[in-house]
Amino acid sequence: MTDFLLWVESLSYSTFVRESGSLWAFPMYLFMHTLGMAIMVGCATMISFALLGIWPKGVPIKPLSKLFPIMWVAFFVNLFTGVSIFFKDANSYGHNWDFYMKLVFVVAGIILMRRMQTTLPKDAQLDKGPVPGHLKSLATLSILCWFLAIVAGRLIAYVGPVPGL
Repeated sequence: MTDFLLWVESLSYSTFVRESGSLWAFPMYLFMHTLGMAIMVGCATMISFALLGIWPKGVPIKPLSKLFPIMWVAFFVNLFTGVSIFFKDANSYGHNWDFYMKLVFVVAGIILMRRMQTTLPKDAQLDKGPVPGHLKSLATLSILCWFLAIVAGRLIAYVGPVPGL
């Protein structure tokens, strides 16, 4: 595994991201990763809060389904920038257990996001009565997964092999 990770780090793209003084390299990838996360998690949290009742009374929830395409664009921005950031220090990230915890929570968050995307438009009673318990559960789990993914992502810089050192 270490040999593969060191090979990934030695790629010219990895070297560009890691060593370039250009703002279009690591600084831009980190900015775009943060922006994508804010958009994706912000939209997911807004939908989750609406499902949990933290939403003005009488305002429909179903129109929030229009946020899912934006969330998917933000996810793919994060996927590209996240892989690019991983490449710059693949050996450190690849041996950091916290990095894998982040990935578990991101995958779980994406599964929950997809589940909400397919469930919300089909629920004919969503804006006509109380939100069903299964949607409230999805919302709660979604908030928890994204919170833990963000915490785990931040801890990568402080636990296990620290990237960049």
